[in-house]
Amino acid sequence: MIKVLVLIDSTTEFSRRFLTGLIQYANENGPWIFYRLPSYYKALYGEAGIVERIKEWEIDAVIAQWEYEGVDFLDQLDIPVFLQSYKNISGRFSRISGDYIGAGVMAAQFFAKRYFKNFAFYGNRNFFWSRARAEGYRREVERIKGSYYYFESELLDSMQWSREHVELDNWLQGLPKPVALFACDDNFALQVSEMCKVNNINIPDELSLLGVDNDELICNLSHPSISSIITDDENGGYQTGKMLQNLILNKNNVPFNINIDPVRIELRQSTEKYNISDNYIKTVIDYINENIRLNISIDKLAEIVPLSRRNLEMKFKEATGTSVYQFILDKKVDLISTELLTTDKDLLDIAIEMGFNDVRNVYRIFKKNTGYTPVGYRKKYLQK
Repeated sequence: MIKVLVLIDSTTEFSRRFLTGLIQYANENGPWIFYRLPSYYKALYGEAGIVERIKEWEIDAVIAQWEYEGVDFLDQLDIPVFLQSYKNISGRFSRISGDYIGAGVMAAQFFAKRYFKNFAFYGNRNFFWSRARAEGYRREVERIKGSYYYFESELLDSMQWSREHVELDNWLQGLPKPVALFACDDNFALQVSEMCKVNNINIPDELSLLGVDNDELICNLSHPSISSIITDDENGGYQTGKMLQNLILNKNNVPFNINIDPVRIELRQSTEKYNISDNYIKTVIDYINENIRLNISIDKLAEIVPLSRRNLEMKFKEATGTSVYQFILDKKVDLISTELLTTDKDLLDIAIEMGFNDVRNVYRIFKKNTGYTPVGYRKKYLQK
């Protein structure tokens, strides 16, 4: 019987997905028992009280978030301790790691495909994962020769928000518009959304907004709703369970890292606009997005705007840097990727729904665009 003390806040979407994966592993490989302590326990009984309770319950491992760095006292127990959130990468406990830089690159490439030239990042100064996401974002923006703007603060509670929002307010108003803004997580994206309302900054026309973690409550609490990068949280919890069990059974206490990487972007209203000045091309792109599951022909697109097919193709290439045909294929591949990860449909059914009549052609296009076969892509992101 493995006994695990869980000292993390389970109210965030990230924590819930992480714990879902952990519990799944425990159910498949148990028996495990999970223990909890109320958040006020440390204040009432101190560190010694927690240690005493851990010994009394004969806890085998601890998963902690308490005060982020205030868990060093657990080291005296000589049992595995896993930190779910933390401020820096140093220390002797096991931790979450991941391709935080890759998340920043993903965000910048996403906005670049929407033809933005101005890129902003709003981050949390207290956490290295925020700084790493900013670094990946900045590097990619500089590579594509965009303009980069940066601002950082702390996660503000209600009282702090009423007093200390002025600098964020000034920064948002001073950003050149239109601008693509990547926030370090969904909470920070929601702060931006609220401030944009106060300052009459239109999302997504003037500011396109993207967060991380895909916390559905937070993202849909905003109007317009916030697009967000989905990370591989559930699999991270599953792998944490596997590693903890191995350490416990082998009576080992060697720290380990669990990689939780970005998977895809959940699109919502905050990023639905493209930075294109030609209204005819905007109309065409809107039509493509609304009808992407159909077999869209270029002749059909030429019918919805007062342009000949040749003029449409020339103007589209000039505005977007790609052909109409390739733009449609890229959008279809994005949607196929989402279907592979969010449904159990086979490729034939997905291909038919995307307007294709040849599954072999879909296979070839998908592998060319992503580097994976459809089966390989699903296996990479779904198999535990």
